[in-house]
Amino acid sequence: MYAIIKTGGKQYRVSEGDEILVEKLNEDIGKTVKIENVLLIKDDSGVHLGDELKNAYVEAEVLGLEKGEKIIVFKYRAKKRYRRKTGHRQQYTRLKITKIVLGKATKRAKKAGDNSETEAAAS
Repeated sequence: MYAIIKTGGKQYRVSEGDEILVEKLNEDIGKTVKIENVLLIKDDSGVHLGDELKNAYVEAEVLGLEKGEKIIVFKYRAKKRYRRKTGHRQQYTRLKITKIVLGKATKRAKKAGDNSETEAAAS
């Protein structure tokens, strides 16, 4: 069983027991995070998409905070004595996926055609 989730503007394919690095979340170490933005779940019964995932979520435990590699940003214009050197170091949160929950699908509302038939029968 695996799921595709979206967090921090990126999508991740996760299974139970996986450890992933996501963009920094404001959660304490050891807490459980519930990610409700689930795009797809694949299990033994098949692939679940769209309305089937309204109640689906993925639970993950926060293992710690980490910093990524430093990226050097260097701007330069030839013959103008213009040089700017800056850097960036992205902060990440390490998550361990503990549970993938499909949730129960809610019953869909009747189609518009079905409602008109019941109204005609009532009159």
